[in-house]
Amino acid sequence: QVQLVESGGGSVQPGGSLRLSCAASGFTFSHYAMSWYRQAPGKEREFVARISNTGTSTYYVDSVKGRFAIYRENAKNTGYLQMNSLRPEDTAVYYCNRVVGRDYWGQGTQVTVSS
Repeated sequence: QVQLVESGGGSVQPGGSLRLSCAASGFTFSHYAMSWYRQAPGKEREFVARISNTGTSTYYVDSVKGRFAIYRENAKNTGYLQMNSLRPEDTAVYYCNRVVGRDYWGQGTQVTVSS
């Protein structure tokens, strides 16, 4: 079965950086486009970024463009989200998932940006 394990979250000051990791198993990782999502308390889960299966194409929501970078290492079955210039409004639980076949959501990883 599909398993997705997010890690790398933490608490940082505004302007700080974090790199999130997404360890995937239970499917052929290199065949699937992947996305990152986030969910703040009291809000619905929202799309953040997407990357094609080969890593050659990416897309970002406007609020993170120029600050976040999505990439992947298919040989390690792992996706990443590099987050720079973090803002308090980036505070949320961050999740990764396949673009197609989102049957399972991992535990997510908490990102807290505060002074």
